Amino acid sequence: MRKLKLFIASSLDGYIARPDGGLDWLPTDGDDYGYHDFIANIGTTLMGGKTYRDVLTFGEFPYKNLENYVFSRSRDLKKIPGVKFVSDHITTFTRDLKTQPGKDIWLIGGGEIIAELYNAGLVDEYIISFIPIILGKGIPMFLSLERPENLQLTDSKTYPTGVVQLTYEVGN
Repeated sequence: MRKLKLFIASSLDGYIARPDGGLDWLPTDGDDYGYHDFIANIGTTLMGGKTYRDVLTFGEFPYKNLENYVFSRSRDLKKIPGVKFVSDHITTFTRDLKTQPGKDIWLIGGGEIIAELYNAGLVDEYIISFIPIILGKGIPMFLSLERPENLQLTDSKTYPTGVVQLTYEVGN
């Protein structure tokens, strides 16, 4: 079965973006923080509509060689090749997707989709890069969690910039 993996950056106080969605606080030092190794094992991305809009501001769509699904209630999102918009219930869709053959699935974000898939018990691995900044406010990584989850630390890396990346798998 394919794994659903959350690979994400967070401020030390748990925010994944500024209140307006801004990501200007992320490092731009040229280090990929394990991204290329991670993406080599990914075949599919999942993201919400707000995250999709943010990704489109980066220039050329970076995941064009992957299968991409966007969950959104909005009908005004820009349609581009390689991106499918999903109106099915996210947990049912994701549960089915995990049983299909292929590489792992990257849960890109944002906070609402992360919470929904977490609450359904569908996230298998968390790779969180903590950026040495305190934002004070913003979009939290986890919204409205309904249950606790035991995690097993499987890896940790410290980068010269002060970024600390922790990898957890769901424990028993």
